Amino acid sequence: MKQFIILVLLMLQASFLFAQQEKKYIKKGNELYQQQNYKDAEKSYRLSVGKKDKTVEGNFNLGDALYKQKKYAEAGAQFNKIASGSNNKQVLAKAYHNLGNSLLESKKLEESVAAYKKSLLNNPQDDETRYNLAYAQEKLKQKQNQDKNNKNNKNNKDKNKDNKDKDKNKDKNKDDKNKNDKDKKDQDKQNQDKDKDKQNQDNKDQQQPNPNNVSKDDAERMLEALNNDEKQTQDKLKNKKLKGAKMRITKDW
Repeated sequence: MKQFIILVLLMLQASFLFAQQEKKYIKKGNELYQQQNYKDAEKSYRLSVGKKDKTVEGNFNLGDALYKQKKYAEAGAQFNKIASGSNNKQVLAKAYHNLGNSLLESKKLEESVAAYKKSLLNNPQDDETRYNLAYAQEKLKQKQNQDKNNKNNKNNKDKNKDNKDKDKNKDKNKDDKNKNDKDKKDQDKQNQDKDKDKQNQDNKDQQQPNPNNVSKDDAERMLEALNNDEKQTQDKLKNKKLKGAKMRITKDW
């Protein structure tokens, strides 16, 4: 019996010492936190909770220190753990509030809205949480509208591309048809020119006078006509050459 009493006293003493040590680390962590030395505050809070995750205060402050360092995923996990292990409405309201903040910073808008709603279920009078909820809902609405607009823009872009491809094919077919019509027209003209040249040659052959019977006047007229033809040919060549010369609040414990 005496040994049992001694053992109990030793356990109580040890527990008292551990509690004193825990408070010491929390106090030190709070001092560092107030100095905005969040990294060292995190270390002190981790020493306060140890391996058994003792007090709510130590764990809560650890989550705050992580949040201040923008370690939002770790902070969110810490606040979620606190909420999962408590039935105290005050603890739950604060833990879910800060969880909502961590999720909001991580751009997880739907999850942050759900966390703020859980916080308000435990403390409906919290105006700060109500404000954060409204803010997250507005951000979520904006994101949904943006996603919808992006989807519509993509669909319109794809539709315009299809129409453009169709128009391009129409233009190509039209160009091909015009080219074929032009080629056929040119060919017909060449054939007509050939026929005309042949007919002129035949007529010329028929009307060609006998050189031996050409009068002096006829010879002069023929020579003048040849000179005029030569001059017109040179003028055409000259004109052809000229034309061718173109050119975007955490709750403390």
